[in-house]
Amino acid sequence: MNQQEIISAIALTRISYFSLAEMLELFRRVGSAQEIVAHSQHIRDLLPDANDRLVQVFADISQAQRFAESEFQTCESMGIRPLVMGSDDYPSRLLECPDAPLVLYYQGAASLNQKRVVSIVGTRHSTTYGQDLIRRFMSDLRNLCPQVLVVSGLAYGIDICAHREALAQGYETVAVLAHGLDDLYPPRHRQTADAMLQRGGLITEFPTGTRPDKMNFVRRNRIVAGMADATLLVESAIHGGGLITTRIASDYGRDVFAFPGAVGAPYSEGCNDLIRRQGAGLIMSAQHFVEAMGWETDAQLSEAQAHGIERQLFPELSADEQRVVALLQRQNDLQINVLSVQTGIGVGPLTALLFSLEMKGVVRTMAGGTYHLLV
Repeated sequence: MNQQEIISAIALTRISYFSLAEMLELFRRVGSAQEIVAHSQHIRDLLPDANDRLVQVFADISQAQRFAESEFQTCESMGIRPLVMGSDDYPSRLLECPDAPLVLYYQGAASLNQKRVVSIVGTRHSTTYGQDLIRRFMSDLRNLCPQVLVVSGLAYGIDICAHREALAQGYETVAVLAHGLDDLYPPRHRQTADAMLQRGGLITEFPTGTRPDKMNFVRRNRIVAGMADATLLVESAIHGGGLITTRIASDYGRDVFAFPGAVGAPYSEGCNDLIRRQGAGLIMSAQHFVEAMGWETDAQLSEAQAHGIERQLFPELSADEQRVVALLQRQNDLQINVLSVQTGIGVGPLTALLFSLEMKGVVRTMAGGTYHLLV
């Protein structure tokens, strides 16, 4: 993506803080931040039904443009990569979310579009019980599925435990921050954050200079939920912040799971109540999680290959079917709306194509409504 498109996108985020929905609708219709900036004085030429508030925010964008140019230079000097919606390295799962950030700022080495991504959240007051759950879960998951990206928020308690155990097991892990990447909160987690830059990364929607204000933590929860295939709640009080993330994940149509705890235990009440209300699936092990997600384990894949179950050749495919298969070969496990956008095939015809590919044994529907290429 060219430099001017990135700068234009940063400028749009600067003027859209309180009108994110309208700005996203505009960007998704036009598909280019540069084009929007170029028509800033005539927004209704691009979006005829634009409301008065959106037109007003474009009345003078010179200050936003100056900020964006400065921020781009700061990012370059600090090794921060601005990821614009629609670019190859932008987290593709977020494209399915109606309130996804237009721009993310990223430092790290991990791909954000890995085959399997799980978010782990919970209380900042984790107990030995919760810490032991994470340790055992990570160890067992590593044996079952060696390639998983672990996402959390680098906060005290469950978050930092999840990051550290992921690193200990050789997983890549990414923290979603509630401030700019020129700072780190809490500062006590700097050593873990530095290790994550080598095996994982740090990501935020906030430009440099943004402090970790309380409302920013609520905003970042939607990114924690939206980046992953599933969100796992480990420990939570009855009104814990992790419950916000699980609610958002559920609203996004993502899978939500929770570990149960002892009745009356303060930091298990949130998990137990969420399970009771059927807001989360109950799991007691990594095996339960893998089975619920429909993730094939490494051993299952090896056995399938040894017995010739994995296909060697495709059957005859139509041109549109080949286009779908080619996309899934590059980036597996996509939902139908993402497939539709990236292949240019309408959702109706695409539904029929995917059904045909399932009948031919080429793809399979997975948990969360994603399509998995079997060959």
